[in-house]
This record gives sequence, structure tokens and C-alpha cells, in this order.
Amino acid sequence: MMSVACRSLDFGPTGFDLVACGCSSNAQFDRFSRRNYAKGVSKSSSRGYAAKKMVYCQRRIGRCRVFSTRAPETLLNGVGQGPPPALDVKKESSSSISLASFFEVVADDLQILNQNLQSIVGAENPVLMSAAEQIFGAGGKRMRPALVFLVSRATAEIAGLKDLTIKHRRLAEIIEMIHTASLIHDDVLDESDMRRGKETVHQLYGTRVAVLAGDFMFAQSSWYLANLENLEVIKLISQVIKDFASGEIKQASSLFDCELELEEYLLKSFYKTASLIAASTKGAAIFSGVDSNIAEQMYEYGRNLGLSFQIVDDILDFTQSAEQLGKPAGSDLAKGNLTAPVIFALEKEPKLREIVESEFCETGSLNEAIKLVKSCGGIEKAQDLAKQKADLAIQNLQCLPQSAFRLALEKMVKYNLERID
Repeated sequence: MMSVACRSLDFGPTGFDLVACGCSSNAQFDRFSRRNYAKGVSKSSSRGYAAKKMVYCQRRIGRCRVFSTRAPETLLNGVGQGPPPALDVKKESSSSISLASFFEVVADDLQILNQNLQSIVGAENPVLMSAAEQIFGAGGKRMRPALVFLVSRATAEIAGLKDLTIKHRRLAEIIEMIHTASLIHDDVLDESDMRRGKETVHQLYGTRVAVLAGDFMFAQSSWYLANLENLEVIKLISQVIKDFASGEIKQASSLFDCELELEEYLLKSFYKTASLIAASTKGAAIFSGVDSNIAEQMYEYGRNLGLSFQIVDDILDFTQSAEQLGKPAGSDLAKGNLTAPVIFALEKEPKLREIVESEFCETGSLNEAIKLVKSCGGIEKAQDLAKQKADLAIQNLQCLPQSAFRLALEKMVKYNLERID
């Protein structure tokens, strides 16, 4: 899925069908309400996946966007049963816990991955290769491939494997390529100028190259995925790419919608964040050849960890400063993206609903909304939800034998929660 701002669109001489939106510096826009927009998306998704371009305009910004929508919705999997066990990790201060410290047990695997990433993208098109190198070169935590390696090694011990297979390593590379492709497209959607301290691909090369670079990496990762010749994993990862589009559609169709329910928010968060992590961890277990019950528990671990991570990120959007976030505080709310803290706060504060539905048309209304979210318990209830998902993730790891790799997977859960302590 893709959306672009008309004012910065660059698709060369062939152009792009902007529908009849009448974009110009002095144009008067036909404004569609978010409710009408949502209905349009619903209609488009019921027409056999047929793409439908839709235009909506934000009154407070005065610019229009084009959305090309595809992909149906899929059902969210259930969660594990039974009481969550206690986290078996020694108490550490927030400053002492870092991703690098507990990824140390797969440091060699990550080093090999970093060496292979740029070469696996391919060099058929120098422009696209240069765009890919821009974001690969920006570094990043490599959390998703690290999870692949940790689960691979933890489950390999069960299966009696002495080392990782080529398929384990290729899966980690494919997962990072898919994640990177999604980041390139996200930066276009969000009109972000910086990523990991560097200029984004679309900022350097333009929207056209950025969209094509993301598409190219999705296609290239799909080709390598097919060459793994494992139908179960192919289906698993292919679903993730479809989920990305579904998540963007759900988010775009619920902007400023105060009727949004928590389950809808969690489903959208699964599509956009947790789906890839869950597929990563299950795919790793499948290539180790472990029992299907263990592979399913690894999927649930990734799903619950991914949801917990997204909820924590949404909390930090309200509790951290602009300097810490690298963007204005409350930026999701300003765009009409209602997250867990807002959904919980709306249950108690009618005035917040009025402000949100006005789309912050009055000066200072956004800051007032942020204060209301904080004052009526939205943050605390979202923290409880993040901890619930974290407890479930720990529970999902009980099928693994005690090892340095399982401990690192547990520490990942703890690290995430300590971001909001």
C-alpha cells in the first residue's frame, strides 16, 4: 500500500492517477469526512481485492492524499492458556539493559548477516541498490533477525542440531529485507525526512525511487523466500506482506474515529508490527525441525512481544520529550491515529472525544488532549496492557529448555517493559 502527498509526487513523465482532486496552490478542496472515507475503504475491500483510489483532505493541513488499497483482513490468532510464570531474569536497572548486551550470544550471526545484507539485495539496478544501501548503512538494532537467530539456536538444541542451517541464516536476511522495505514505504507515507539519524530514501532520491526501492526489496525477498522451498514458511511470510497493507488500510480508515475499539487497535498493531515478528520466530522454529506445538508457541511469543512493543511505543509518544522521540510528542494523535492510551482515556473523558472529533482545529487543543490522556488514566491502563502481553510472551517460552538463548529472549521482553518504567 502506498500514499503520497500530491505536492511532492514525482512519478516521472508517465504521471500517476490522482483522480479529480483539483490540486493547486489556490484550489478549493472537496472535503470528505473520515466516516465517508472509511465507508469507501470498506467498499473497495469487498470488490475482490480491486484497487480503489481514494482522496481525502485534512482541513487543518490543507493537502490531499491518494491511497491505493489492496488486501483483505485476516483473523488475529488466539493466545496461550494458563497463568503466566514469573520472569526468570535478575533485576537490573534500565541503564544496564541494552539490546546489544543480550544479543551478544548471537553476535557472530549478526555480523555475518550485516556482511550479507547489501549483497543479497542484488546489484541489477544501481539506483535502487544505492537507495537500499542508504537505509542498511544507517544501521539499526537488527532486532528481528536477532530474534530469528535466538529462536533458531534455542530450538536447534531441542532438535539436536549442532549449528544453524543455511535456511536459518537466509530467513534472517529475508526478514530484515522485508522490514527495511516497509520502513522505506512508511517514510513515504509519513513524509519523514530522517531515519536513524540519516536522511530518508525519499528525501534523498525522491518519492518515485523510494517507492520503487521498497517494491524491489519486497520482490527480491520474495524470490529468496521461494528458493527456501518450504511451503509452510512461504505462506507464513507472504501473509506478513499482505498484513502490512491491511494495517495501513485499517489505520487510514479510522483516523479521528472515537468509536475505535481496543480489539481493532490490537488487530491493526498486529498487522503493522507483530505479524512480522511472529512469522520470524515461527519460521526459525520450523527450520529447526521441532514439533509443531513448539513452532506455534514461538509464533505466539513473537506476536505477544510485537504487540507489547507497539503498545510501549504508543505510550512513549505521550511520555517522552520531542528530543527523546526524534519527533513532536503526541504526533500520532495529531494525525488522528488513536492508540491504546487514547482509547482508554476516551472511556472516561467525554471532553477528549469532542477535541479529537474536532481534529484539533483550535489552537492549543492538541496539548489539551495530551493532558487529558495523561490525567484520566490512559497511560496507566496502556502500561497494564503492555505487561499483560509481555507475561503471555514469557509463558510462550516455557516450552524451551533453559539456555543462554532462551534467557536472551526473556530479556528482550524485560527490556521492552523497562522503556516505560
